[in-house]
Amino acid sequence: MQSIASELNQSETVFFVPRTNARGNDANTEFDIRWFTPTREVDMIGHATLAAAHVVFSYLEIGLETVIFHSASARMSVRRGENGLRLDMPALVPEVIDAPTGLIEVLGKKPSKLLAAKHYLAVFGGEDDILSCTPDFAALAKLPLPAVIISAQGAGEFDFVSRFFAPANGVPEDSVSGVSHCCLTPYWSRRLGKKHLLARQLSARGGVISCETDGCRVILEGTAVTSLEGFC
Repeated sequence: MQSIASELNQSETVFFVPRTNARGNDANTEFDIRWFTPTREVDMIGHATLAAAHVVFSYLEIGLETVIFHSASARMSVRRGENGLRLDMPALVPEVIDAPTGLIEVLGKKPSKLLAAKHYLAVFGGEDDILSCTPDFAALAKLPLPAVIISAQGAGEFDFVSRFFAPANGVPEDSVSGVSHCCLTPYWSRRLGKKHLLARQLSARGGVISCETDGCRVILEGTAVTSLEGFC
């Protein structure tokens, strides 16, 4: 699996198989799932899970409404929604921390607030701070936690914006990250007093994420398309 992920050289490559104890006589509704970056296995990924659900719904179990994925660290489900696929993931609620040595130098600017859950979350004053950030990836990869999310409140139609850097995982900057929004959604929901939020990731490719949370879980909604098929 790692060799395949390295050859494909995408931010993440997902692998899944039907569970041996999956229930249901007419369809496989539960799958075991694993994710690999070009350099290592990681323990929870959002958008690749959305892609796996797209494959299940479009090719394997076309009439299915909900699919459940089990990893070593989490139970995640995806169901069909009115505007796309709704991905249900564990919330990663960040807490305020002291900055580790070198983090501000790595980012090139000081955030207004620094928190952490699974990754660092550096909050800045505005979208320009997010767009102009040019981190030192080699130094960032040496920090105690594997990735840094930078975020700010949105200035227009979006409640918040972000970018996600994970060079320690072999991904200098992720185009659109689901797992980062497991941290961002509870933070901005609490700060803005909203359960439903619209976010944009300001990578070169960019992406829009519809987010909601109940405090313990996060639901991210988006669409998926098939871009390439292969057979062996």
